[in-house]
Amino acid sequence: MKTTQLSSPKKEFLINVLTSQGGGGHYAMYNALRAVVEQQQLPWRFSVTDIDEIADSLAEQKKIVSAYKLFGFSGHDLYNLMLKSGWTWLWPLKMRLNKLLVKLNHDVGVKIFEEYWREQQPDLVVSVVPMYSKGLWESVQKAKPGTPVVTIIGDYADSPPAFWIEPETGINFVCGTEKTVEQARSMGVKEELIIKTSGTIVHPRFYEPIVCDRRAERQRLGLDPDCLTGLVLFGANGSKVMLEIAKRLESFGQKLQLIFICGRNEELAQELRESQGIQKRFVTSFTKEIPYYMHLSDFLINKPGACSISEALVMKLPMITERNFSTLIHERYNADWVEQKQVGLVVHDFRNIDKAAKKFLEPENFARYRANIAAVNNQAVFEICENLQKILTDRYKTTETASLEYR
Repeated sequence: MKTTQLSSPKKEFLINVLTSQGGGGHYAMYNALRAVVEQQQLPWRFSVTDIDEIADSLAEQKKIVSAYKLFGFSGHDLYNLMLKSGWTWLWPLKMRLNKLLVKLNHDVGVKIFEEYWREQQPDLVVSVVPMYSKGLWESVQKAKPGTPVVTIIGDYADSPPAFWIEPETGINFVCGTEKTVEQARSMGVKEELIIKTSGTIVHPRFYEPIVCDRRAERQRLGLDPDCLTGLVLFGANGSKVMLEIAKRLESFGQKLQLIFICGRNEELAQELRESQGIQKRFVTSFTKEIPYYMHLSDFLINKPGACSISEALVMKLPMITERNFSTLIHERYNADWVEQKQVGLVVHDFRNIDKAAKKFLEPENFARYRANIAAVNNQAVFEICENLQKILTDRYKTTETASLEYR
């Protein structure tokens, strides 16, 4: 774990982070950054801007257009329901609708946020959400010209047009893979605005050693201390596909045991508990102890979300993930990356998870995946904080110099 102490001028900086309630990855990135800042005692004060809360409020006041009000719920609630119910095949339609709404509301959004930033007076604005980069840049510069804006790309690749990267802005784009760097360059983003890191953000607690008796902890959870253990994790809202995975992997009998983390889906957790057969399993709902459960596991079964993939890589867990027509568009390259780097197995359909797991767990395959993961060294969360500090320091020096010259 990287522990380099960052230098800083004797000034408190206000960092405003633009985040979202769709899925759990956006707040996970924010919390990871905040944890590093607290560890290193940097003079940063965070303010959170939840784009979904603001959009819901503006739609209620009829200040912006929102097609979702016709359905009786918000866009982020629909997204989370889509993940929870396994309706991800709806995402291409929803993604197009979101982009259209952003375009329709662009001018009024810039005007509203111009006033918002003028009140906030941030020293730096960091976005961990897609699709708002252009409006964000324009509103910040109108309110407080010269204020730096950073978009941290949360996926292993962008999904253009107008998703993460908006080349006509002066935004700094944090790119966690060679793919996103190549995309930024090909779109015309200036080289000095491309920040290359060794991966995507992972909370610093995943880097901390877990001191416990692994065998004893497995027993405490009702598991066999020496049995091969898989962790099944599908984001903050879980997914009904976890029931199918549990059913299919029963064919392994007592040669395999599973840990299921269902997120904010207590109904799913209850179904998994009630459907248990001869195979041992431990089921829990939302938890902040993901590193602990990863430590007790030998491999991961997950949807190809950048957050869970990156966490598994830090914890040295090979993975089985899925890619097909219903995979979220912005997560498809994540699965491609897993396949390219040979850090796990990508299957077409989790309904064949039993056959895939058999192939995945063959000694020579499993050893290859583990060896490839051992070579990955993602220090992105620490690198990003260093880069943000440099951006702040450079901006501080520039404004101080301008102030002195004016005097």
